[in-house]
Amino acid sequence: MIPVLTPVEMAAVDEAAPEPFEVLVERAGSAVARSVIDLLGGAYGRRVVVVAGRGSNGADGRVAAARLERRGVRTIVLDAAPSAGSLPTVGMPPIDLVVDAAYGTGLGRPYVAPTSCVPVLAVDLPSGLDGLTGEVCGRPSVAARTVTFGALKPGLLFADGPALAGRVEVAGIGLDVSGATVHLLADSDISDLVPARRVDAHKWRGACWVVAGSAAMPGAAALAAEAALRAGAGYVRLSIPDSSTAHPAAEVVQSPISPDLTLDSIDVGRFAAMVVGPGLGGDESTAAGVRRLVAGVDRPLVVDGDGLTALAAGDVAGICGGRSVPVVLTPHDGEFERLAGAPPGADRIASVRSLAGRCRAVVLCKGPTTVVASPDGRVRLAAAGDQRLATAGTGDVLAGIIGAFLARGADPFDAASAAAHVHGRLSERLAPTGVVAGDLSSVLVDVLVDLGVDAGGLA
Repeated sequence: MIPVLTPVEMAAVDEAAPEPFEVLVERAGSAVARSVIDLLGGAYGRRVVVVAGRGSNGADGRVAAARLERRGVRTIVLDAAPSAGSLPTVGMPPIDLVVDAAYGTGLGRPYVAPTSCVPVLAVDLPSGLDGLTGEVCGRPSVAARTVTFGALKPGLLFADGPALAGRVEVAGIGLDVSGATVHLLADSDISDLVPARRVDAHKWRGACWVVAGSAAMPGAAALAAEAALRAGAGYVRLSIPDSSTAHPAAEVVQSPISPDLTLDSIDVGRFAAMVVGPGLGGDESTAAGVRRLVAGVDRPLVVDGDGLTALAAGDVAGICGGRSVPVVLTPHDGEFERLAGAPPGADRIASVRSLAGRCRAVVLCKGPTTVVASPDGRVRLAAAGDQRLATAGTGDVLAGIIGAFLARGADPFDAASAAAHVHGRLSERLAPTGVVAGDLSSVLVDVLVDLGVDAGGLA
């Protein structure tokens, strides 16, 4: 996992560094120079302009410029100004690259980057981009690459950050970032978060019960149930409250349930996890049943979709907080607002962390970068995936994957984190357009195999 630190946290790390400032600047500048040469595909004869500010960001850029000169790169250093037009070109030969070392995380006023028709490499983050929120302050350059130091900054992952930062490299310069409580998930992390199924496994070891769907939305139930199967649940039962019939995979067992979601406690005990909510609709009897189920069923469970709306109509913190095993809540921004009383703020990490702590639940807030927060304050980010997931039903698939991982024995925080990353990877396997939610399960097993997660499994 890649550590993520806010600008304030990063400043404290810098302050606590055991080595002198000059040593850190030399390392940062060297990392920038190496990346420049890599981006240009060579050094000798290339022409680079470094736009350098007065602070540490500018110091990094000036060291990079000196290093590049020694490697045969023709380098010009220009002093940054808060507002600029085009790069001065009179008397200058054509350039190949601009290094944006104007301002880092400490910029408190709008910045207008000089315009250029050549690629830009940003130092730490594009100047004018808020390092905490990813919001724009002025008019930053659009970087082809960003070299950041020690840890990622949240602003590189949220709002306008990904579009402005380009490819992000994290350069280690000797800073101690081990205290980070926020991490970005990588492919290599996922297999450690999801337990493999044992060699002596049978279908009831890892059974998942999906309570979902309605006459209007039987498809949501089918999507969640099939995803749970494909993600490694040994047995999946699907119950739709109004006796409607969905059309999930043939292996899903459909079982009726009353509209008020009355469950047999002995029956519940056979299941390792439950998924509650996708497509349930707004019936008040069913909503009351959701609240009663979440409060009273001592099983790992994920609540999604209409299940979240049902919880929001009651005392969310009271319902979720009394459980021995944290429930997983999976809101999009609208559902988050209903649960929390306000939409996620510009600092999405802080918003989701606050709700998780208040409800004593694992909260997975969906977005281009999904935020998963544990009640103890830990946060993981999943940045895989793209706009192909922005279609109806994809959240139902995610709920089913979480349910399967819970049924396999994953800790709720691990299950939600791993599922968010896997879910993102699914879209990358599909056509560039025309994707529907039902397509995701068709590539789920392949993605799990690629990530080292055993869907059928040996342990």
